[in-house]
Amino acid sequence: MRNDARINMDTNAKTHCMVVHAYYPIGETRVERESRALLDHGFEVDLICLGSKGEPAQEDVAGVNVYRLPVDRHLKSGMLTQLLEYISFFVLVFFKLIGLNRKRHYNVVQVHNLPDWLVFSTLIPKWMGAKIILDLHDLMPEFFAAKSGRQINSLPVKIMIWQEQISCQFADQVITVTENWKDTLIQRGLSPAKVSVVMNVADENVFSLEGGQSHNKNGHYQLFYHGNLTYRYGIDLAIRAVAIVKDQIPEVNLHIHGWGEYSQKLKDLTKELGLDAYVTFSSNSLPTAELPGLIRQADVCLVPYRTDIFTDGILPTKLMEYAALGVPAIASRTTTISRYFDESMIQFFSPEDVSGLADRILYLYQNPSVLAQMPQRLHEFNKRYSWSRISEEYANMVEKLGQRNKRGK
Repeated sequence: MRNDARINMDTNAKTHCMVVHAYYPIGETRVERESRALLDHGFEVDLICLGSKGEPAQEDVAGVNVYRLPVDRHLKSGMLTQLLEYISFFVLVFFKLIGLNRKRHYNVVQVHNLPDWLVFSTLIPKWMGAKIILDLHDLMPEFFAAKSGRQINSLPVKIMIWQEQISCQFADQVITVTENWKDTLIQRGLSPAKVSVVMNVADENVFSLEGGQSHNKNGHYQLFYHGNLTYRYGIDLAIRAVAIVKDQIPEVNLHIHGWGEYSQKLKDLTKELGLDAYVTFSSNSLPTAELPGLIRQADVCLVPYRTDIFTDGILPTKLMEYAALGVPAIASRTTTISRYFDESMIQFFSPEDVSGLADRILYLYQNPSVLAQMPQRLHEFNKRYSWSRISEEYANMVEKLGQRNKRGK
């Protein structure tokens, strides 16, 4: 339970509120990292999120004051049900923010999408002087186009672009996750001065090279994937690649850790291909701090994304976590991944090319010297894109925005 003594009217306090349509902290690494960065820079951080049955409505989570609203996820339901879920959360956030802002006098309120239009729930705090950040984890038009199979110039997607544009105009600052998506937002008319990039790089305090890594654990050639189990992420391609290489790599094992709507189909495919001895699944929820230990058990990590208008713009958080730990990876050659990583850092294959993925798995198995050199190459990426630097820039941006609030500008 939160300590009410922390509520104060101190105009010098740096008060920040996060809003995210998700459960916290499990599964929300970006929100967790940003919250921790603000705490480290002297902010008081409140967070409004979804609440599942059995979770406390109000709780201190590692210094973050978490307020959970009685709205559940309906990921497997139809579009109308999900829309009603979004609307319910919007209404509850709107009134929750009125009450909290009256006590806390927020300098900045940061809204994480999806949906983009959740940012309008901050209308009253904005009217009372708070500055508003819209944090675009994903570009909603591209996400909708890929999920629905529509073209980017179709009417429904144009409506998504319109709601994105008015949401961005309402916000005082927009941040997104890659330079590619920043460029897209600017092409749609957003001022370059209004948008910045906060990459989803791994926190080196958690994902560090310390702890080491050895290969061929327990006699296995261990492949690994973690995260959401959905069709667009191509985990089925990895399973099919294992079917190709298993006769040449008898000790190969693919560990898939995660959950999602595609989970059962992946298990059915594993059984259909007779790979029960070669593919293992786990789905237990892990705190972020425990994830590195699981990843370090791998010889090679896989990011086998299919390519569409959405995934081509993604720089997978999991890939940056693998890089931070110095674990070799094989990834689809998408536009955004290729912008940040080169062939000396990771092994590439053409998206949806199962034979190409199998070839890269076999190549690294047969060339242990190449495998051993890859962690050294990844050091260049980690040096250039460190969370310590990015989090400092992010916290400074939030603080400057809050100072504009105090000056009444």
